[in-house]
Amino acid sequence: MSKLTHFNQAGEAHMVDIADKPSSARRAIASGRIVMQAETLELIQQGGHKKGDVLGVARVGETDLDACAIECIVTAETTGQTGVEMEALTGVQVTLLTIYDMCKAVDRGMVISDVRLLEKSGGKSGHWKRD
Repeated sequence: MSKLTHFNQAGEAHMVDIADKPSSARRAIASGRIVMQAETLELIQQGGHKKGDVLGVARVGETDLDACAIECIVTAETTGQTGVEMEALTGVQVTLLTIYDMCKAVDRGMVISDVRLLEKSGGKSGHWKRD
């Protein structure tokens, strides 16, 4: 296992200097889901939510009727010196939080879960894909 680069010799967290790293094409795909009451998902799918088109605002569309859930997948790409995993993971969280925010008036019990990196390519560590 590689050592963690965001800690110094004393074990203290510090920012990593990437100034000397070469730029390269990088891509990351992340996903997550939000589980809700069946009635909440029905409101979202029918477009009957008083705050408007929830999926349109969040730019998501993959619903799982059996699990009363919406899955979000985000792909981030860049050319640069640092990975894009954080951007993809942040995109998933912001999308799911948008759905939560728009629907919390009818379902405060929604659960955001399974936020994870699916695939990453580029940079020093190369390609990685979840099994």
